[in-house]
Amino acid sequence: MGLELKRIVVTGIGVLSPIGLSTGEFWISLMEGKSGAAPITYFDTTDFATTFACELKDFKAETFIDKKSADRMDPYCQYGVIAAEQALKDSGLDRSSIDPTRIGVVHGSGIGGMTVYDQQFRQYLDRGPRRVSPFFIPMLIPDIAAGQISIRNSLMGPNYATASACATSLHAIMDAFMLLQMGMADYMVCGGSEAPITPMSVAGFNAARALSTRNDDPQRASRPYDINRDGFVMGEGAGSLVLETYESAVQRGAKIYAEIAGMGASADAHHLTAPHPEGLGAVTAMNTAMNMAGITAEKIDYVNTHGTSTPLGDLAEIKAIKKVFGENAGKLSISSTKSMTGHLLGAAGVVESIACILALQNQMVPPTINCDSIDPEIDVDVTPNVPKARQIEYALNNGFGFGGHNGCLIFRKGPSA
Repeated sequence: MGLELKRIVVTGIGVLSPIGLSTGEFWISLMEGKSGAAPITYFDTTDFATTFACELKDFKAETFIDKKSADRMDPYCQYGVIAAEQALKDSGLDRSSIDPTRIGVVHGSGIGGMTVYDQQFRQYLDRGPRRVSPFFIPMLIPDIAAGQISIRNSLMGPNYATASACATSLHAIMDAFMLLQMGMADYMVCGGSEAPITPMSVAGFNAARALSTRNDDPQRASRPYDINRDGFVMGEGAGSLVLETYESAVQRGAKIYAEIAGMGASADAHHLTAPHPEGLGAVTAMNTAMNMAGITAEKIDYVNTHGTSTPLGDLAEIKAIKKVFGENAGKLSISSTKSMTGHLLGAAGVVESIACILALQNQMVPPTINCDSIDPEIDVDVTPNVPKARQIEYALNNGFGFGGHNGCLIFRKGPSA
């Protein structure tokens, strides 16, 4: 049976994604199977092996925050601040009546301020060290989004960042959950953000042969589970959740989106970048989460996979799912929303958790788009190309990062869903 712990629920959501700059727009785009991929506009890609990515569309920071503040933030920080403030607003918290030391922030980034790094390194090369901005370091470091969220909103509770590559924001949610369980806060703002579409990032991932090079057809390049998948599509964005205890949410009449039923974390202890070929670390994380939730595998209805569209990663995760779920694997609905958003790296976990929460709310499974010829080794229902209506009581979200970091969250349908 699961541990007897305080029930923790989600009462606020904020999201900036390549397919929508609000929760509503994000969900509509998921249901429409919309791809966020397009040619890169941020820099000249003439010499690059990959010339496309999933950028935020029609994003202007000044629409959400004042220009002076925006100018002193790397885009990853802008995105994180905006998503967090969306989530706080959505939660309906009356912060004037709450002790600010009881509201905390855990917000991570896998890389941090890559845009300002690129800009300032070029400045250094062109004009020397004295022309490097005094704001360079405060804009670069991956914890500064958590700091900015805290400062701008006077949140004086626990405050720090997580950094575990593509598992970063799943671990941020887990940490926020545990801080609430330990009584160190009454409310937590948690999530992650990433803005990695820069020359150095794209060059680096190209050098690692991780990115798709389907330059002639960007919108069809992110194709998890398809036999012709050739790598992931880089994306950017942010997601944020407000968490609190079930009792608190009921007492203040808050909308409860979902309950966090269980979580699991593990390490592959295998390779710097490649997953364990049999998905052993993923198996441990999923089993740990189900044990904490006090449920067996047949209770899970939907799995939002890590599903990056890499040949090795997709297959390893499906092997892990089949190990964990056994004969019930064939009854699952599985999908990778990265087929639409691209891979948001450190922000992927929270944005995909939001997809799970909205799936619970709407009793709809988002599709995996671009599944034209499913890999014959992937013999489970990956919800190809179109969404599916089904009853969903429990949804599971996987996230895995370079270094062998694994995270898994299980969400249960909330009483107001």
